[in-house]
Amino acid sequence: MKQSFIHDDFLLETEVARRLYHEVAKPLPIIDYHNHLSPKDIASNRAFENLTQIWLEGDHYKWRAMRAAGIDEHFITGEASDKEKFLKWAETVPKTLRNPLFHWTHLELKRYFGIDELLTPENAASIFDSTKDQLQSEEFAVQGLLDKMNVEVICTTDDPVDSLESHRAFKEGNQSLKLLPTFRPDKFMEVEDSTFFLAYLKEIEEQSNIEITNLDDLLTAIKQRYNYFESVGCMLSDHGLSKVPAVPFTKNKVESIFQDLLAGKECSQQEKEQFKGFLLQQFAMLDYDKNWVMQLHIGPIRNTNSRLLSQIGRDAGTDSIGDFQHAESLQFFLDLLDSSNSLPKSILYNVNPADNEVFATMAGNFNDGSVPGKIQWGSAWWFLDQLDGMTNQINTLSNIGLLSTFIGMLTDSRSFLSFPRHEYFRRLLCSLIGHDVEKGLLPNDESLLSELVGNVCYFNAKKYFGF
Repeated sequence: MKQSFIHDDFLLETEVARRLYHEVAKPLPIIDYHNHLSPKDIASNRAFENLTQIWLEGDHYKWRAMRAAGIDEHFITGEASDKEKFLKWAETVPKTLRNPLFHWTHLELKRYFGIDELLTPENAASIFDSTKDQLQSEEFAVQGLLDKMNVEVICTTDDPVDSLESHRAFKEGNQSLKLLPTFRPDKFMEVEDSTFFLAYLKEIEEQSNIEITNLDDLLTAIKQRYNYFESVGCMLSDHGLSKVPAVPFTKNKVESIFQDLLAGKECSQQEKEQFKGFLLQQFAMLDYDKNWVMQLHIGPIRNTNSRLLSQIGRDAGTDSIGDFQHAESLQFFLDLLDSSNSLPKSILYNVNPADNEVFATMAGNFNDGSVPGKIQWGSAWWFLDQLDGMTNQINTLSNIGLLSTFIGMLTDSRSFLSFPRHEYFRRLLCSLIGHDVEKGLLPNDESLLSELVGNVCYFNAKKYFGF
């Protein structure tokens, strides 16, 4: 069945929207400044055997939909063959109508493989087989796929103990694509599990070649890892937080807490929050010193299903939106940095749509005129990166801040077929502007509108990060 709804003017309902998208947004390269792609797969130019490997492995969006559709776990993360898993995904797709997965699935089939038909149980086997043949060609190895989507920069998400060997190997190949690491020190914050935390400190000791016996040793080791990441081109840090720790601390108190952690002693929840808050401040200060961008992804409850956590592990698709209060803790943390002249360029992402106005106004509180949009309210994230979520984010930002300084979209994905999400965002942005012109809310000024679209889709990010 032809999927004629994914046509050249998909989502573009006005003449202004069509012109802005086709002439301005579409030709621009992609800067994907946050994702969870494998740097090893990029450096080795991995070729995938079939659609299941490139499309379903690690994609918890699809896993959640399959479970909701009544698909047994055997065909999701279990021992079923790749073809069996794909057939079950194809069985799920018609049930995803009005879910963004329906759009993403057919955009990706069309953009990468030229398949202009709806994925159904009836044609699933033939699509699996035909794409398997395509995936064997050089054009469909990882680097070919990225080139096909005009990707210019990829910033992966990397643990401080990572060797970054793949980033180094790729850079030595003199590729036109920039592959850069991002410093993601979440494991430093996992002090609730003392066994895990102490084991992780051993890994840091090994990588930094520094014995950690006190707080200064820890900070020296962290700085060493920062310097190492910088040597491989890192320009961003990233932090996944349920909420920002906001308990006042002193360094002496944190030293005492750290000694208790090293001894395996139980600390109070307040003490754990003090330790995490101190470390987050140190990370931010290092970001400021190196002119890196700090990203704060705030608000989810992770790994909620203990059965699947035990069976599959983390990132199994059982995370949820949290209903925490963020205004006071964000204010405390950002003001702590701003008052000591150590607030780096920062991006704040919320996963709860109820927090949209909180995050938009909080970002505006700490801009200082040094950089356009120094404190960014990040793009609609995770459960919100769909038409309604992105529309609400763009509208709220436009009303409360400056859309003109926004650094635009990212994939936040583990799939190399996810880059049409940038197209999805760009079409939506052009559509919103086109409707505003039609309603008389914006002037039909070609130069003014083109500059806005071009900046949000590409140029703002390029300037903001310094790529």
